[in-house]
Amino acid sequence: MAATTSLPTLKPDDFKTDQEVRWCPGCGDYSILAQMKKALASLGVPREKIAFVSGIGCSSRFPYYMNTYGFHTIHGRAPTFATGLRLANPDLQVWVVTGDGDGLSIGGNHLVHALRRNVDIKVLLFNNEIYGLTKGQYSPASRLGTPSKTSPGGSFETPVKPLSLALAAEATFVARTIDLDVQHMVATFQKAAAHKGSAFVEIYQNCKIFNDGVFEYATDKSVKSDNLLYLEHGKPLIFGKDKNKGIRLTGVKPEVVTVGKDCQVDDLLTHDESNEDATLAYLLSRLSHDTGKDAVNPFPEPVGVFRSVRKPTYEEILDGRISDAVAKKGKGKLEDLFKAEDVWTVS
Repeated sequence: MAATTSLPTLKPDDFKTDQEVRWCPGCGDYSILAQMKKALASLGVPREKIAFVSGIGCSSRFPYYMNTYGFHTIHGRAPTFATGLRLANPDLQVWVVTGDGDGLSIGGNHLVHALRRNVDIKVLLFNNEIYGLTKGQYSPASRLGTPSKTSPGGSFETPVKPLSLALAAEATFVARTIDLDVQHMVATFQKAAAHKGSAFVEIYQNCKIFNDGVFEYATDKSVKSDNLLYLEHGKPLIFGKDKNKGIRLTGVKPEVVTVGKDCQVDDLLTHDESNEDATLAYLLSRLSHDTGKDAVNPFPEPVGVFRSVRKPTYEEILDGRISDAVAKKGKGKLEDLFKAEDVWTVS
């Protein structure tokens, strides 16, 4: 019987590097980095089996600060590099770190296709709703009216909703968490890591310099209970300081109701993250504090896992195709491919 060697138990500090962390004081990225180290330490996965791939932006310095494999790539193309890395080495747990500018603007196309293919990668989108590295221009996720160097009169472009985009692309795991909600963030990262398939996590992240306080409604302890809806699989959608508010579905229209006054708990919409049909998850992704804050009964903003379903991954399907071809035709030789019938000589 072969001897086995147990792996050492990793601690968060085992993922620390010798690189100076170069983010602005007060940046939400520090919290995300700390919670990622905690999450990875709990997984029991060796560091040499983990890789972080990033594009361009403040968030994309992440690989320098993780004692794992890492690739700092080019603007918007991190999902493409991550796809190639995952296919070349399926033993790696591959994480993509991107931002709302890098991932939703120049990288939007690459992000959509990586998600729809269900490549087994974990995408973390740091959303501060502004371009930070290039010093404060509005981004694809900036809210209407956001003043910036490129929108002095306020942004008038319809913002991209990252979760809606991910769900429309059929990502099999979609979630949202917040930089200051550390326990929730660790749990969300752990769930994303455990998922088999494309995992997309939006993280509300405060930019202290260029967009400070944009998520204060979701982080201020005095008001956040009335502004956030924590999604729990199999449980009714209840929120509020007194846990007496809920979401009821009337036809295809959600509405905020008071439990015990307008309805009973059994009348509320029950969250089902495992539903193959992403329609209700998409509906929840549209609920926004920003669009509902002036209403008599404003909507809360959902956080947590919106969708988690198991479907064949891109790698599994590709491996099956290769195995079928080898079974029918043998392994073959590269030289034979070069000399196939459709090769011609140019003279």
